Amino acid sequence: MTGMLTEHSAGARDFTEAPGATGADADTAHSAHSARPGHPAGAVPDPSAVAGAGTPGGSAPRAAETTVCTDDGARLAVSVLAPLAPASGTTVVLAHGWAAARRVWGGVADRLIRRGHRVVAADLRGHGASTPGGAPFSVPRLGADLAAVLEHTGARDAVLVGHSGGGFAALSYATDEASAPAARALRGLVLLGTAAHDQDTPDSEVRMMGSALFSRALARPALGRRLLAQTMGKGVDRRALEVNRQMFAATSPRVRADAFRSSRGMDLRAALAAVHTPAVVLAGDGDRVIAPHLGHAVAEALPRARFTRLPGAGHMLPLERPDEIVSAVESVLGDGTVAADEDARPAGSTAPAASAVSDAHPATVTTVASSTSSASG
Repeated sequence: MTGMLTEHSAGARDFTEAPGATGADADTAHSAHSARPGHPAGAVPDPSAVAGAGTPGGSAPRAAETTVCTDDGARLAVSVLAPLAPASGTTVVLAHGWAAARRVWGGVADRLIRRGHRVVAADLRGHGASTPGGAPFSVPRLGADLAAVLEHTGARDAVLVGHSGGGFAALSYATDEASAPAARALRGLVLLGTAAHDQDTPDSEVRMMGSALFSRALARPALGRRLLAQTMGKGVDRRALEVNRQMFAATSPRVRADAFRSSRGMDLRAALAAVHTPAVVLAGDGDRVIAPHLGHAVAEALPRARFTRLPGAGHMLPLERPDEIVSAVESVLGDGTVAADEDARPAGSTAPAASAVSDAHPATVTTVASSTSSASG
């Protein structure tokens, strides 16, 4: 990734545990973890609370924690959430980005299980509760890890959602010679703030990611939030900014450096021509981490993809725009359909899935009218 000296992607520490905080920041963290559906985008519920929340009738979803052991010794922490609403028969697999973890998907996962979908979310190797393993951190390795998670959880026919570096992993899984045959079973791809090329992180940025000074800055809540604020759009809920900071701060300096170094030289565009899975690519028009035109290039390279630009959004779409993500997931379900059009709608509303994917290029482009999150004050 580039442009991260002043803008950094981030998430949260763990899909089941909240990082420790004290004083005013403990109040901030508690607010983030106790947020409920219908709160502003960015008011992220703790997924453990999501798992324990009942339907209006009072029943709670089944939730499981499991570990996927890879061939190089990594132990990947995985959460599996059963649907709250009548089951759709669809599994949605969520892959987060660099210096994030499962918890970044709290608001998305909550909405998905309430709409009847099974959800699988894994911490990438070295992130959250997952161990690094013996192999070097690389995009192909992450694609292989995704293959292992999909196999372990019986989700080979899932809708695969990847944000930022998790999008790199999803594209690697879909195009790698070893995994591509299995990837044809996917029901859809939803790619968020991601790219297929031009991710040559400069040496200076990699050094910063691995520096003790940067870690100390992230450990100071107010300063850390300011450093990471430019990864998000305007008016984002303060609780989301804190979730963002907590996750980045909890990722080890070595993993941060290895992750941001790993995308150098990546160019998957040519290979994407063979991926006929219906896809939606979303990008915030204020993304300063991965420029929106790079997401558009992904959609142009995929034969059955739609690109949607989200005015007012930044890079951290899982925290900023959960409703648009859920709409994109549902739009790729069924008989190979993706959204044909999207009307302007306020943040927090749920868009209906639309239809009709075009195989023609260039990629269909939609701009969703601005739906900024409410600020927490």
